[in-house]
Amino acid sequence: MKRKAFRAAAPYTLPICVGFLFLGMSYGFLMRSKGFSFVYPMLMSSFIFAGSMEFVAVNLLLSAFNPLHAFFLTLMVNARHLFYGISMLDKYKNTGLKKFYLIFGLCDESFSINCTVTPPPDVDRGWFMFFVTLLNQCYWVTGATLGALLGYVIRFDTTGIEFVMTALFAVMFVNQWEETDNHSPALTGVGCTLLCLLLFGSENFIIPAMAFIILCFAGKKKLEAVK
Repeated sequence: MKRKAFRAAAPYTLPICVGFLFLGMSYGFLMRSKGFSFVYPMLMSSFIFAGSMEFVAVNLLLSAFNPLHAFFLTLMVNARHLFYGISMLDKYKNTGLKKFYLIFGLCDESFSINCTVTPPPDVDRGWFMFFVTLLNQCYWVTGATLGALLGYVIRFDTTGIEFVMTALFAVMFVNQWEETDNHSPALTGVGCTLLCLLLFGSENFIIPAMAFIILCFAGKKKLEAVK
């Protein structure tokens, strides 16, 4: 059962493997350029496993200790996971103890696969989602550790390297746009985000934008139900 689930999950994660290895290496290089041992990115990618927050955490580790600021910054950066988690409640039912790791390991890419892919009839859904999540985290941890180790022997200017996360999200958006004929969800997301950016500014728009997007989708679903 587990072997079948692993074989079914692995092909879906291969494109993410390429991206995560590169992104993870960029993060490892960045950490090493700031003077951190390879142990830091290895452990942070293992226990935090939030790529965008890990990039942000580099400056948090180098600045004055301010737990309140760190808490709210983390909340804003990763607020989207609140909505991911709500949408995965039904899918995570009846997965046993695997549910705890699925919750911990939920990231954008794992969410995208587990939310849209239906495993073959002879494959256990819980184990399929487990291996998708586990493989994606392994790719990230490997990339981060390898990048930090290479940082000991390779030196280059890392200015702007944190932009790779933005580039990843842009590529994912374009890919999903090309794979579907219904662009209204994407346009709704872009419209809500731009509106909240104008209203709340670049430092505070993420949480309001996420809430606005959810309200729009909920309202649309309610209207469709009435019709």
